[in-house]
Amino acid sequence: MAAYISVPRDLTRVKSKILFGLTKRQIVCFGTGALIGVPVYFFVRGSGNLSLAALSMIAVMLPFFFFGMYERNGQPPEVVARQFYQARFVRPKVRPYRTNNYYAALVRQADAQEEVTRIVQKAQQRKARR
Repeated sequence: MAAYISVPRDLTRVKSKILFGLTKRQIVCFGTGALIGVPVYFFVRGSGNLSLAALSMIAVMLPFFFFGMYERNGQPPEVVARQFYQARFVRPKVRPYRTNNYYAALVRQADAQEEVTRIVQKAQQRKARR
């Protein structure tokens, strides 16, 4: 019997796996979570409540797992959060539609040229009076 392997058409979405089928980002996030979560477990376990220790370890490690696994439209959560912040608080709420009017640009150029010629004529008149 023949075995079929699906090949994605868009190869830009393929991520290289480094260790145990995890990407470099996932390994770094999971490792950081483990480095912080395991000592929290042992510290809280000293109080005698193992359930509280396990829950606190899970609560501390969960954000690191989130940052390692979550992607929205191929973007990690910090990029999504930055874009949300910019759209919500930094950029203006109302963005009026403006066209690039060639005729208006020509009129502005003609006005600027007229002003320059007036300034030059006034300078020449002052020079002629002296």
